[in-house]
Amino acid sequence: MKNEEIKPLPMEVKTSKFDLEDRLVDFACMCLEVCELLPSTKAGQNLEYQLSKRGTAPALIYGEAQAAESRADFLHKMKMVLKEIRESRVNLKIIKRKPVLVHPKVEMAFKEANQLMAIFLKSIENAKSNDERLKK
Repeated sequence: MKNEEIKPLPMEVKTSKFDLEDRLVDFACMCLEVCELLPSTKAGQNLEYQLSKRGTAPALIYGEAQAAESRADFLHKMKMVLKEIRESRVNLKIIKRKPVLVHPKVEMAFKEANQLMAIFLKSIENAKSNDERLKK
């Protein structure tokens, strides 16, 4: 075997690769940034506590889903990811509507929550239909 030079992938391939785990980690970081900006009022502290838990949970649960023990376990964990994203989104909506905090990072996190919800809804739908096809 020759010692061949390893060439890097073209830039389009590197940047177009869709890594859901990284996206969920970025979402967690966005949520934590929002938490750091919230005021030290009772409302701010409550929302901070909830958002710090719910905003980071999807990335952690998604990691568990990657090591699922069965198709049913995978589907269950994906549904849990979706649930946590939904809760984060509602929390961000409260922050916006009150408004507890007016900052562009809140809107960015809210938009990302919407996009992640759509992705996970579609992923769960696909997993269910694949599961049904295998049962036939």
